[in-house]
Amino acid sequence: MIPLRDSIRSRTFPIVNLSIIILNLVIYAWEVMIGPQQLNQVFYIFGLVPARVLDIFTSGASITPVIINLFTSMFIHGGWVHVIGNMLFLWVFGDNIEDRLGHLKYLLFYLAAGVAGGVAHFLSNPASTIPVVGASGAIAGVLGAYVVAFPRSRVLALIPIFIIFTLVEIPALIFIALWFVIQIFNGVATLGGSVNPVAWWAHVGGFIIGALLIKTMAPRRVRGYYRP
Repeated sequence: MIPLRDSIRSRTFPIVNLSIIILNLVIYAWEVMIGPQQLNQVFYIFGLVPARVLDIFTSGASITPVIINLFTSMFIHGGWVHVIGNMLFLWVFGDNIEDRLGHLKYLLFYLAAGVAGGVAHFLSNPASTIPVVGASGAIAGVLGAYVVAFPRSRVLALIPIFIIFTLVEIPALIFIALWFVIQIFNGVATLGGSVNPVAWWAHVGGFIIGALLIKTMAPRRVRGYYRP
């Protein structure tokens, strides 16, 4: 299912959400311009490598590079499908969460969800030497927050039926619930040690943290108004 738009209109201009999208696209354009060898180095330098986290506990390695990588890995992507898919989800759902939280809180929320996704991925495969890149954990946090904050919203989605794509309006609760079940199913499938290019547990971790954070960070609604 490919989301195209939702039924909730933002009251404020999503400057942070739009800036994050632009930054990710600019960085990916830079990735395209450098050679494959340099790009591979970028993944290992700026991506999150779980084995480096494990080294902190086993050999006393510095924690600073790992903390930096938890953030830098969110802004690097492994291909155009990866970055376009992530940015599309962020475009559809992120503006409403920014509108609900406010600009600064949304930025902190986004980064926190991304870090949570990285931690969840490490816990699922701590010995992996494969770098993890992408904004999926942070965007999963946005989805978790969205389903809590706007459960009655509807999502216009493009759904492939065999070779035909059909436009269908789906309740956001169902759309996101199906998405989450797929992440859980695929995450469980990787627990046996099989190699998978997708960090499924990063999605699960980001989603859960996003759903929890929106409850604590969002202003309370009193008589039709939001109170901080």
